[in-house]
Amino acid sequence: MKITDVEAIWLQLPTVDDRADGTQDTLVVKVHTDEGIVGVGEVDSSPMAAKAIIEAPLSHRIARGLRLCVIGEDPLDIARLWHAMYEGSIFFGRGGAAQQAISGIDIALWDIAGKALGQPVYRLLGGGFRNRLRAYASILFQETPEATYDLARRLADQGFTAVKFGWGPMGTSEKTDLALVRMARRGLGDHLDLMIDAGICYDTATAIRRAHQFAEYNPFWLEEPLHPDNLEGYSRLAAVSPIRIAAGEQETTLVGFQALLDAGLAVVQPDVARVGGISQAIQIGRMAMQRHRLCVNHSYKTGISIAASLHFLAALPNAPLLEYCVEQSPLRQTLTRETFPVVDGWVAVPQEPGLGITLDEEVIARYRVA
Repeated sequence: MKITDVEAIWLQLPTVDDRADGTQDTLVVKVHTDEGIVGVGEVDSSPMAAKAIIEAPLSHRIARGLRLCVIGEDPLDIARLWHAMYEGSIFFGRGGAAQQAISGIDIALWDIAGKALGQPVYRLLGGGFRNRLRAYASILFQETPEATYDLARRLADQGFTAVKFGWGPMGTSEKTDLALVRMARRGLGDHLDLMIDAGICYDTATAIRRAHQFAEYNPFWLEEPLHPDNLEGYSRLAAVSPIRIAAGEQETTLVGFQALLDAGLAVVQPDVARVGGISQAIQIGRMAMQRHRLCVNHSYKTGISIAASLHFLAALPNAPLLEYCVEQSPLRQTLTRETFPVVDGWVAVPQEPGLGITLDEEVIARYRVA
């Protein structure tokens, strides 16, 4: 079997604003083979930038588009092809958008492998530690504490056992921050897990103060309170925080995640559509496992990323939760025909060959950027 083509399909809603909502656009990747098997992946990046990285012509040996690195190759040689893409993009890559673009092709290669071998992807990763994951609803803080309370009540009524609120007006003031968290906890009640995503809005001293203030509301973790480059701050914060500190969605490399673990984070959050795909996400999870830390996906995209996340998390013993984006955008809700329903707070791991997803081609046609 040989790879015959790589499609990079940019999708975008008619209106995009500056909210921290990644479901407003995406880059879908299709890897075609001469045996008719098509693998599907997704990139969480600037879609236009990632598309250019995939489609770029040859410049020289270590500056070529990712498509050129894999055309004509056996799609089952996943590790070798990952290396070829990384080496072929060293000149402009070694992380960032190039690594994010690699993610889409890598996920598609695992989808092809599962389809070709008649196995769900998690079995190819060594088998599942679980066949379902506890989903936490992931959503932005609302514009007011009262609206946050109302949304928390609705999500609790929908059967979620854990909810994360993030970004939005968080960081506006101490009064606002405390009111948002207080009302989120009040809306969820005492028995559901609450996660707080600060959205990189604090300096180190403020983050330490907020961690102690938020502890009253018993959050499961405080996520990304600091700039991703502030490793010294993360080390100071993790050493004194009464609650777990989580981060990683801005990282793309193994070196970056190693630095977060060295800083003492309790939870690392690789995004399978950013870190280099399933191949790299499973390595990050195992690296965290060796440190006896938790690995929980970051995912705020479509059903493609949800499926890929379910597979790599299922293959880890230290992955107790699934980030489950509840945004209502059509890309999040309708791009895949599979909806991944939450049943009693849990989402089943797909058992079909490959990722176990089917794209809705009408949705692709409707939102495709020419």
